[in-house]
Amino acid sequence: MTRRFLTLTALLALVAFAASAKPNFSGDWKLNVGKSDFGPAPAPDKSTRKIEHNDPSIKWTQVQSGAQGETKSEISYTTDGKETINKSPRGDSKGSAKWEGDTLIIDSKRELQLQGQAIEITQHEVWTLSADGKTLTVNNKLGTPQGDFELKSVFEKQ
Repeated sequence: MTRRFLTLTALLALVAFAASAKPNFSGDWKLNVGKSDFGPAPAPDKSTRKIEHNDPSIKWTQVQSGAQGETKSEISYTTDGKETINKSPRGDSKGSAKWEGDTLIIDSKRELQLQGQAIEITQHEVWTLSADGKTLTVNNKLGTPQGDFELKSVFEKQ
């Protein structure tokens, strides 16, 4: 009886741990343009992310190329909801990341100068990892003075 109780207790603890484990986004990722949806924005020719995720720290380097040339961004957050400032070629952004179940939510905003006027861009990113860990999907809702639109970026692990 005691042995059966200990086995059941250990099994329940293992199931609880597995259910609470968060995905790890670490790896080299390549954008699958065909599976992605850029809405009204032009699709990049290529985009890669090198992600280092050691919760609560998540950092990535993104290299993207398209009609306007190549850009490289280095982004970092902590998944505990603390505000972070990231510098990028498109301007500095303030934001925070937090877990909602096994989904990572990143909210950020940046101010840009456009024809001498300051405009604010907001982003709401929802990161999900496929069950096999080979596909990262980033759903992104952008808020701009011209209106809101949504993008979907699908990355495949290399």
